[in-house]
Amino acid sequence: MTDAGPALAALVAAGGDAAAIVAILNDHRSAFDRLIGLVFTSVSDDAVEAEVPVTPQLLQPYGLVHGGVYATIVESLASSGAALSAMRRGQSTVGLENATSFLQGTRGGTLRARATPLNRGRRTQVWRVEIRDDDQRMVASGHVRMLCLEGGATVAGESLALRRDGE
Repeated sequence: MTDAGPALAALVAAGGDAAAIVAILNDHRSAFDRLIGLVFTSVSDDAVEAEVPVTPQLLQPYGLVHGGVYATIVESLASSGAALSAMRRGQSTVGLENATSFLQGTRGGTLRARATPLNRGRRTQVWRVEIRDDDQRMVASGHVRMLCLEGGATVAGESLALRRDGE
């Protein structure tokens, strides 16, 4: 485990430097986010943004970006935005629902995604994510509903805490 959770929460609560928050998010990406090449690029009170370069490993047999890549991007950005919002209240978040729609096929370039809140309640949050290609076409969109848990909550037998890859 790492001690970045409290540091990140304090930074967020103080309205800290967005670049520092982006750096912490990138340092604590899941192994799966790293595997697909997801890199956080921007964070504010009302948005989280990231990029994913399209590589051959992300394509399905027809040569199009695999739908699971889009669903992963939607989940990762919405979860990060909800977590940052909940930290201000001493809460953690876990996902309840991910609905991702595939709108346009894409075969290469860089996917750019932006998550914005639709609802930030005390018990649940809903975040919307739009994913665009190099031509600014929306290639996928989705929303994630998150459950807000009080500090110290456990899920699957452990307290929720930020982890570095492999911890």
